[in-house]
Amino acid sequence: MAEVTFLGQAEPVDEYGRALYAVARSVLRALLDQLSSDDLTDLNCDRADVTLRQLAKVARLHRDKGMRGDGFEWAVHEAITGGEHRVSEIVADVLRRVSPGSFKQMEAPTSLMFGHERARYLGFTDAVVSNANGDAVLLPDGSGRPFLFGSWVPVAARGHAAEPLLATRIKKVWKTDIFLSDSHKARFAATTIKSNWHQLEDGAGLRVAIVPEAPDLRPGTRRFQSLHLAVLPDPDGFMGLFNDAYEAVAGAILTIGRHDKAPYYLKPSAKALRLQEQLEKYKLAKVPEIIDALNDAAQQNLITVDHRLMSVEAPGWLYINEQRTPIIAPRPRFERLD
Repeated sequence: MAEVTFLGQAEPVDEYGRALYAVARSVLRALLDQLSSDDLTDLNCDRADVTLRQLAKVARLHRDKGMRGDGFEWAVHEAITGGEHRVSEIVADVLRRVSPGSFKQMEAPTSLMFGHERARYLGFTDAVVSNANGDAVLLPDGSGRPFLFGSWVPVAARGHAAEPLLATRIKKVWKTDIFLSDSHKARFAATTIKSNWHQLEDGAGLRVAIVPEAPDLRPGTRRFQSLHLAVLPDPDGFMGLFNDAYEAVAGAILTIGRHDKAPYYLKPSAKALRLQEQLEKYKLAKVPEIIDALNDAAQQNLITVDHRLMSVEAPGWLYINEQRTPIIAPRPRFERLD
């Protein structure tokens, strides 16, 4: 089982600056919660005593490997498996477009979580294969015979190193985030998920892409290059707010941790940049203290935080709480952005 933190919008946005604080608070909380026992051992402190500078050293913020990418992938997977109609209906529609013959009579889609970076967890790839029908196949690009699911997915789990070993028509299937199918789990469509549709990349073997609605992308189904695109509705504009606050937190983490900033990071809004600057002032402060300060400045009930144990064969995190040397730092206080 893997513990996943989902962030959602509980109330309408009041003042944008306060809403940014609310989302930033939850992003930091999620990043702190996802520290493993190995991370805490390396940092030589309890979770409650982790400073922002320490968090910045171990936070996973690369595209599709950090809080935003993983969080959105898990949210989509959970929505499909949970039968959330606003997601499952669009996904079912796009699957019928991918293979009308295979999914014409489909009642509801199913999802198998993949992501080659997760295959390092003991037994994860075996679990994916065991959850599929023994004769299950991957639906590749073009015409011709499909590929046996159980034979090729363990190869794809090696990541980019597997590309020379994969057949031409499924050369990019290692980039899969989830495999979509129906309740029979006999035919699977490799699917990529992005929280920002501008980061989409197609490739041989990838059939479906799932992204949230954006100002320049309406919800529904359409084609994008070789991909069948499922655009999920975002009626409250929460994803835009989330991305803005995430970029502010990510900017602070990258600066404090002295990481290189990759070109796919977007520039935060003016108010989010001010949030980033304030965060950077408190690099020696404990993250829970920063969260408390953000909570004082935030729109209190904007964000819902939902902790769930998702069914995968990844090991649950072990929490080690030992006494460590305390660190003295200034108490964080955040100014109004509005």
